Amino acid sequence: MRTVAYYKGCLASLSAKELDISTQALAPKVGLELIELEAVTCCGAGDIHEAEPDYYLHLNARILAYAEETGADTLMTVCNVCTLNLRQANHALQGDPALLERVNRNLTKVGVPAYSGGVEVMHFLWLVAAGEGYELLKGAAHRGLKGLKIAPFYGCQILRPSKLLGFEDPDRPSSLERIIEACGGEAIDYPAKIKCCGFPIIQAREETALAELIQPIEQAKEAGADAMVTPCPLCHLSLDAWQSKLKAQTGKDFQLPILHLSQLVGVAAGLADSELKFKRHVVSVAPVTDKLAV
Repeated sequence: MRTVAYYKGCLASLSAKELDISTQALAPKVGLELIELEAVTCCGAGDIHEAEPDYYLHLNARILAYAEETGADTLMTVCNVCTLNLRQANHALQGDPALLERVNRNLTKVGVPAYSGGVEVMHFLWLVAAGEGYELLKGAAHRGLKGLKIAPFYGCQILRPSKLLGFEDPDRPSSLERIIEACGGEAIDYPAKIKCCGFPIIQAREETALAELIQPIEQAKEAGADAMVTPCPLCHLSLDAWQSKLKAQTGKDFQLPILHLSQLVGVAAGLADSELKFKRHVVSVAPVTDKLAV
């Protein structure tokens, strides 16, 4: 078992609890022992990073410090946005001793342990798409996904900026495809799988956001996908909940089930309904489970 500090972020704590529940249930099956971080806050997403960059840095340094205090050398995330924010902060702190000293001085004043820079931030996707995690995944997926065509949707903030994230080619990623195929499903290829889901601008420019959102859903349906999988709860929220907005705007009722990554692997690994929590989704996942039951 590989022990990792587990930072679930905001959505997996609140509106996307199914992501946290399925991740915790699945983790032992893919060789991960999770130490959940409890005394932590939001990573600030892009908003605080833009408005108050120094506050953002301290916010993320605090999360990294508590992760390091667990004794684990890896901080595991389940959100693209959290991954990018934490890796950006970690890169800045590890590369500037004076900055690290100043941030630690401020954090220790409020009782936060000092951070030495010894933690690596990794997304759950990366831990199960390569190496020992991938081999364990193949063994865990005993139920499989035979007969299912799955469209991978990466989103943007787990691929770019590539020098900072660094796991795979941002223009030709393959980690989700490897996982789908290892679980016995068929990965569907389509151009919009690496585009933005539109979430960052939905409040300010809904029409523009929906124009972004319709591309992956429409392309995946046209390519014959039974469902879509994403490693990001913000992308999941857009793709799942806002299909109703697309129907109201375009008249097209896509009804494409959207799965969190841990749910997809969890289905293949035979997790119980109580651990998958599909009833929390807006678009029904019944067509997927019914097809597997045949």
